[in-house]
Amino acid sequence: MRIVLSRKGFDSVSGGCPSPVLPDGSLVSLPIPDERSPVRYGELTWRGWNLGTLVAALTGGRHHSGSGAHLDPDVRPGLRPCRRGWRPAFGQLGAAQGHLRNQGVGVGDLFLFFGLFRPVDGALRWAGPPLHVFWGWLQVGAVLSVDDVRARPREHAGLATHPHLSLPRDRSNTLYVAAEALSIPGVSTPGFPGAGVAARFDPALRLTDGGAARPGRWSLPRWFLTAGARPLSYHAAPARWTPAGARVQLEAVSRGQEFVLHDEYRQAGAWAASLVRRAVSSSGRA
Repeated sequence: MRIVLSRKGFDSVSGGCPSPVLPDGSLVSLPIPDERSPVRYGELTWRGWNLGTLVAALTGGRHHSGSGAHLDPDVRPGLRPCRRGWRPAFGQLGAAQGHLRNQGVGVGDLFLFFGLFRPVDGALRWAGPPLHVFWGWLQVGAVLSVDDVRARPREHAGLATHPHLSLPRDRSNTLYVAAEALSIPGVSTPGFPGAGVAARFDPALRLTDGGAARPGRWSLPRWFLTAGARPLSYHAAPARWTPAGARVQLEAVSRGQEFVLHDEYRQAGAWAASLVRRAVSSSGRA
């Protein structure tokens, strides 16, 4: 099983600010702006918060309820109502899709979505440093060409609202559709769905190293430096990695969307399952 660390949501370039960690700990990954999208921020609600209200407050009105939202990955069933037969899915195209294809990403592989987050107070003012945080997952149950989905709308009715169906024709445009249930070789994942999100922040979901001056300095398990294994894609330069006891610090690349970890890492499945387990646990809190 390959694991893909997939950067998604608002940041300083796409959207202009981090996504918020709300005062009650709720994680709200904000979809990036997209004026071609038929979906508006004002149509989206998560844990009682309207995303139009959030983006207007956090961006000083640069984006607002009437702005278009690129709702992808689309893995939160309650974010947008009235979607009969909806299936969680993630779309990719262009160079980023080419990277996934060249790395062999397909059925059974696991996307771990992370993004830039920052705590806010009750008045939606920034109240802490920005962090990279794991916020959701999708295990691939099917890989579909968007052209094929458009050609067979009845067969793929559950994908009709995905934003990649609204994009101009592009032969690279691809949907990764979630498996029904999460299945990680050799690891128990009892009843975990094939896609989902962390409803609340948990320190175990944080990628940014404690005390780091920038969110892109990560703390990861030491096994990421397994001898002879292919390195995390886009991170092959040894200077990016600094051993630190049982951990390793990584200077993550500042841009790029999809970082692929291949299946030579024996501990990777248990690590991914632990993140999903914390995410599921956070969703069950009162």
